[in-house]
Amino acid sequence: MARIVYGVSGEGSGHAVRSDYVLNHLCGRGHQVKVVTYDRGLKILKDQYDCFETAGLHISTRHNQVSKVKTFVENLAKLPAAKKSLRALKKEVFDDFKPDCVFTDFEPMSAYLANARDLPLVTIDNQQGLRYMKFPCPDYLHSDRRLVESLVRLMIPRPDVSLITTFYFGKPVNDRTFLFPPILRRAVRQLVPKINDFVLVYLTRGYDSFIDRLKHFKREKFVVYGCDTEGEFGPITFKPFDRDTFAEDLAGCKAVMATAGFSLITESLFLHKPYLALPILGQFEQEINAYLLKRLNYGTLMRELSEDAIGNFLYHLPDFRSHLESYKEVQRQPVTQKIDELLSDDLGLLRQLHQKRKDADRDQLPVPDLFAD
Repeated sequence: MARIVYGVSGEGSGHAVRSDYVLNHLCGRGHQVKVVTYDRGLKILKDQYDCFETAGLHISTRHNQVSKVKTFVENLAKLPAAKKSLRALKKEVFDDFKPDCVFTDFEPMSAYLANARDLPLVTIDNQQGLRYMKFPCPDYLHSDRRLVESLVRLMIPRPDVSLITTFYFGKPVNDRTFLFPPILRRAVRQLVPKINDFVLVYLTRGYDSFIDRLKHFKREKFVVYGCDTEGEFGPITFKPFDRDTFAEDLAGCKAVMATAGFSLITESLFLHKPYLALPILGQFEQEINAYLLKRLNYGTLMRELSEDAIGNFLYHLPDFRSHLESYKEVQRQPVTQKIDELLSDDLGLLRQLHQKRKDADRDQLPVPDLFAD
């Protein structure tokens, strides 16, 4: 059995939800696993797994746009505490635990240490699809795409194997990249979809003007989460967030209007719910999620507030549902089969791919050990 360090990004809950499934599988196979995470990831995983709390980076938004200045300033302020945390990570996890390999769901510190220690590195996330999968990209996102590819490369340097979860299946750029359907929460997998007479709306702060537009659709019903308000106001019912109630409404709604986060999009597609995506402008992952969703005709996107766009989406719900009939049911088993294959025979295949990646990168500069004394 292998000793595995498993890094999990604590930004949002999607990384932890996906990792929970993989971690449960690894532990069930008898592997020893040490989880490295923070914030939401720590909250979700700490009661089930052996977790080490590390420092984490955050993306700050303002008025539905990424604030680069605020993101930089807030992360810069964390550096003194982060330095102490990272030295503890090196000592308590990598020196004492002595892992055979590292898995990461977009958690960079464990990935950097894997490179510094010459350990096989496996990524399991959707972000690597931005780097290792070919996909169409509109002209207005080309410059952001190049920037994000560089950021992904900086966050997770030189993975040996990339296991990418995606709802858009492009062509992998190398033979060490493998594509799988999204990993969903068990609670979502067990839902029975229905088509009732309301639209589910899930928004973060800063969408007041969008809510105001919904009030004009008197013949529609909207159930809204995320606005710190409760009660019925015309066609809109505001609800406080509750995971079980939200899941029931997701299963019962006739469509979804929400930001373009990967987790909610994939849960909605699994339940065959047409989706109006409102991407956070300046956040490339959300922008490309929304674009690919529209390209597949599973819904559409709205980058600028428009009452006509909302009405057009509602009018074309039957067309979107027709295309969603071709969306294949999510199967989780293939990704676990690939993990078992990589770890079998004393990590034989994984070590082979690790060496193959090293041979391909032999003319490149080594990744620096950011944790050196």
